[in-house]
Amino acid sequence: MMKNVNSLIELHLTNLPENKSLELRNLHNLILAIEPKCKLWFDNGINEEGKVVTNPTIGYGLQTLHYAKGDPREFFQIGICATTTGISIYLIGLKDKNLLKETFSPSIGKATITGYCVKYKRFSELNPESLTKLIQFGFSEK
Repeated sequence: MMKNVNSLIELHLTNLPENKSLELRNLHNLILAIEPKCKLWFDNGINEEGKVVTNPTIGYGLQTLHYAKGDPREFFQIGICATTTGISIYLIGLKDKNLLKETFSPSIGKATITGYCVKYKRFSELNPESLTKLIQFGFSEK
């Protein structure tokens, strides 16, 4: 029997170490407060061959990505996951790989920003207003 996505997310959050679970729950709750009706996803990080290819990721929103071959695929807009060093927020499908860093580096707080990812250790080290704007940006920017 296939579990629904909310159950998979809750199971994942429950099975994380307490500090990572709390950090991810805080972020999960913030995202749902911003977009309460967004589509939820859960990717366990295991590919079709049964190999671990990424950290388990909770996804939010819906977009259609087009691969180099032109094949379309539905995917989430924002993904969050616990990593060995903290928490990562992925904004999927950004066209301008400099925009995220240029827009949010000055204000986000203690975080590392790449072309599509914001990495941080503690939710409390982030600027709440800037984090909210980042999430809103992730849902709107395509």
